[in-house]
Amino acid sequence: MWLKQQIERGALSLLSGGGRRAPAILIYHRVLPQADPLFPGEVYREQFERQLGWLKSRFNVLPLLDAVRLAAQGRLPARSACITFDDGYADNAEVALPVLQQHGLHATFFIATGFLDGGRMWNDTVIETVRRAPGEVFDATPLGLGRHAIDSWDARRKTIGALIGQLKYLPMEQRLQEVGKVASLAGVELPRDLMMSSAQLRKLHGAGMGIGGHTVNHPILARLPADEARQEIAQGRAALETVLDAPVRVFAYPNGKPGQDYLPEHVAMVREMGFDAAVSTSWGASRGETDWYQLPRFTPWDQGIGKFGLRLARNMLQQADRV
Repeated sequence: MWLKQQIERGALSLLSGGGRRAPAILIYHRVLPQADPLFPGEVYREQFERQLGWLKSRFNVLPLLDAVRLAAQGRLPARSACITFDDGYADNAEVALPVLQQHGLHATFFIATGFLDGGRMWNDTVIETVRRAPGEVFDATPLGLGRHAIDSWDARRKTIGALIGQLKYLPMEQRLQEVGKVASLAGVELPRDLMMSSAQLRKLHGAGMGIGGHTVNHPILARLPADEARQEIAQGRAALETVLDAPVRVFAYPNGKPGQDYLPEHVAMVREMGFDAAVSTSWGASRGETDWYQLPRFTPWDQGIGKFGLRLARNMLQQADRV
């Protein structure tokens, strides 16, 4: 108990400044109805409920756009935090939204529009293929991707990591072709309801949640020609604004690692397009001079609240050390 209290005090003290410093921003992707044996670290409803209760009792949880505007004016409350979701999974609307509403909290959802209404992200095609593949070995040697054990959940998880690692940084069209071949090898039926429908997107917006751009096809922007990268950002935003009949003011870089997944030229594009802010996946919380177009975020994955608090504190310290 004493250690838990010290962890919490440390995390809170690191967030006590407010003013012009940007808030701590958390990233989620999915909130599952229950724990997944393939990915036991994936957030599920009960865990999400506990995390939100902890956050609400200790932080000022604000809408991202409100927090950015307040910080830019030097009026951000102390211990401010924001909740964000990336990609646009259907469980965001069906599982996460009711929990957010139960706690009276706001989140911002960054949507890759090319997967709305029945689409599926390439990495989920790999995941669901390996999840459903029969037998004890997945032989992808015909594709040059190796032979992999799938005789346990742990083996399947390692196989997914190995395949995604080999495919992730291929050019987008080539990657999609190779992923299609991987799915064909298994010969299994894959889900078509993992991502949001337009109706679910409108449901989030109608509930007062924030919606942000996340491109159309979730590409690695750094691997695209400049004109294609600009189109991905602009067309994704335009699609969201058409569905919602409302402006989209914030953006999240796909994958989001500075200097690897996106470059300074993409930051300039986002700024020139008139977005108010953009977020990365670089860990930390902004300290000192804030770049509103490269706001760092933190991914909470610990199931225990004590460890969750410790990781949050460590995240803040990492950022402080870099400044």
